[in-house]
Amino acid sequence: MIRLKIGGVPEHFNLPWRLAIEEGCFEKINMKLHWSDMPGGTGQMIRGLESESIDIAVLLTEGISKAILEGLPAKILSYYVTSPLRWGIHVPFESNIETPAELNKKTFAISREGSGSHLMTYVEAEKQEWDIDSLRFRVVGDLYGGLWSLENNKAQGFLWEKYTTSPFVKQNKCKFIGEVVTPWPCFVIVASEKIKKQYKKELFEMIQIVCKRAAELKKDPEAIEKLSWRYHLEKQEVKSWLNETEWAEEKNTEPKHIDSVISFLLKANLIKKENSKDYLKKLF
Repeated sequence: MIRLKIGGVPEHFNLPWRLAIEEGCFEKINMKLHWSDMPGGTGQMIRGLESESIDIAVLLTEGISKAILEGLPAKILSYYVTSPLRWGIHVPFESNIETPAELNKKTFAISREGSGSHLMTYVEAEKQEWDIDSLRFRVVGDLYGGLWSLENNKAQGFLWEKYTTSPFVKQNKCKFIGEVVTPWPCFVIVASEKIKKQYKKELFEMIQIVCKRAAELKKDPEAIEKLSWRYHLEKQEVKSWLNETEWAEEKNTEPKHIDSVISFLLKANLIKKENSKDYLKKLF
C-alpha cells in the first residue's frame, strides 16, 4: 500500500477529496491518503512541501507557480478547480471604508508571503491602478488571524474566499465591500518532485478518481445539504457557489492557462525575469 500525505484548505472546494478518502476510493489503486487541513492556505502548503511534511498539495495556481519558479522542488500534476476563485475584499466592521478604491495605501492582512491573500492584493492593485510599491502587508497566519487583525485595526483590508468568510460577515466580524476574481483556473494539484518521479502512474490514477468524485458531487441532489452541513454555509450560498464552480473533468495541464499567471507575476515584480525562463518545463 502506497501511503502519501496530502494537504489542502479546510474549505468546500476540497469535499471531493474528503469524500473519496472516507469512501476508500484510493485504496482501489493501492493508495492510502492521509489528509491534513491547512488553514494557513497556499503559503502553509508551500512550507509543507518544502519540509516534506506533506507529499501532495491542493493549492492556488499563482502561489505555487511563484514558489516553483523560485526553486521549490515540486511539479504541477493537474488543474483541480478550473473556474476562477472569487476573493472577498473585507474591512473592519466599524470602518468607514465602503469601496475597494479607498484601500489605497492601507495595510492588508495576509496569511503568509506568497499566499493567495498576498498575491491577489496585487491583482486588485492592478485593477485599481495603485502604485504596487505602496502596498503594505501584515502577516497573520490564517483566516482567523485576518479577522482578528481587522477587529483590532492592525490591518484595514483582508482578501479571502468570499463564501468561506460569509458566516463571519453575517456575525459582524468584518464588512464585505467587493470582490476580485482570479483571471485563471484557481486550484492545482501538486506533488514534490521526488513523489512525482516515484509514483507517476499512481498519481495519474489518483487524479482521475478525485475528478470523478467531483463530477458525482456536482450532480448529487444532496450536494447542497452536504456542503452546507460540513462547512457551515447557508444553502442558497452553496447553490450559488456550486453554479460558479467547475472542477477538472480529468487530468488537465493545458499550458495556455499558465501564461496569464506568469505575465501577472512578472508585471507585479513578484518573480525575476530570469526565473521565468522555460517556465512550462519548470512547472510541469
